Amino acid sequence: MVFAVTTDLSYDQRMQRICGSLARAGYGVLLVGWQRKASPPLTPQLYAQHRLRGWFQHGKLFYLEYNLRLCWYLLRRRADVWACADLDAALPTWARARLGGQPFVYDAHELFTEVPEVVARPRVQRLWQWVENFVVPRARLCYTVGPALARLFGQRHPGSHFAVVRNVPINNEQITAGEEPPGAKNPAPTLLYQGALNVGRGLAELLEAMPLVPARLVICGEGDLSAALRAQAARLGLLASGQVEFRGYVLPADLRVLTAQATVGIMLLENTGLSYYYSLANKFFDYVQAGIPQLCIDFPEYRALNAQHEVAALVPDLAPATLATALGRLLPGGQPGAYYQRLADNCQRARQEWRWQQEEQVLVGLYDKLLATGR
Repeated sequence: MVFAVTTDLSYDQRMQRICGSLARAGYGVLLVGWQRKASPPLTPQLYAQHRLRGWFQHGKLFYLEYNLRLCWYLLRRRADVWACADLDAALPTWARARLGGQPFVYDAHELFTEVPEVVARPRVQRLWQWVENFVVPRARLCYTVGPALARLFGQRHPGSHFAVVRNVPINNEQITAGEEPPGAKNPAPTLLYQGALNVGRGLAELLEAMPLVPARLVICGEGDLSAALRAQAARLGLLASGQVEFRGYVLPADLRVLTAQATVGIMLLENTGLSYYYSLANKFFDYVQAGIPQLCIDFPEYRALNAQHEVAALVPDLAPATLATALGRLLPGGQPGAYYQRLADNCQRARQEWRWQQEEQVLVGLYDKLLATGR
């Protein structure tokens, strides 16, 4: 089976987990992505990997070039299943599946037509909506990252059923047993944000709140707002004081270490579209697996999970005063308090339930049924 994505394969943890689980289940898997200027060398995996190369890295020309190069590459491959992650890789993947008479699979990591970058441009949104309306009814298997998005896709496409494969990490039993190595946690309270530095992630508001927060902030990732956020942090004096540190792209293995060393995780989103409002981001689960409470936006999916296991301090909005107050409750006097410890204890219980070992059973079952392997 072949999976097509537009991402850098070194950092796409969801696709690493999906392809690894299917390979362990006995499937031959090829994951196709894109070569970025700063892409590190690929590391050996249980599945095959290939990066397409081109001239453009973003914008309309990137999507056009990627789709043309992907189409040409897939024409020279053979597979029993052709799958794509999100709409930007959908048309060539569907076309190759149609040409060979094999199943086409749509893995929706988000509601692509409702991300902020698309919602803000009506003509672009109409184009991607046409792509969604075209490919989803033609997919033999559809799945997404959370129940709310699955219901929304079902409402948009009544004839299509979307299964749910949550974007949760693999459970690390060492932390579960409380056997962290001495000094694993930073001596000073540390906030950690991991993910894209894009519009709608609450980062500008968080930086405005930081002068009122008795902790340092480590930001891992890059994106459209990388330069603007660094300039804002410099203007606020947060870089000179060392209270904010930008780490750039961090490989998944290194990111897990940084997360385990942090005190509080940051999971903030702005209601700029249905994709964010009904999201179920992987970082929410990454923080839980690391055993650290998090500051989280009060959106439906996170609220529902927090009702099962209270692992997060939920905030109703992104106002800097709101964020500073919530962080002050977690870290009264600059140190974890009783409320923080309760959330941390709940993380230890939740991480046994919210783990990839559970989700991969669902994933493999979907592909077994699709291909009628009989296993």
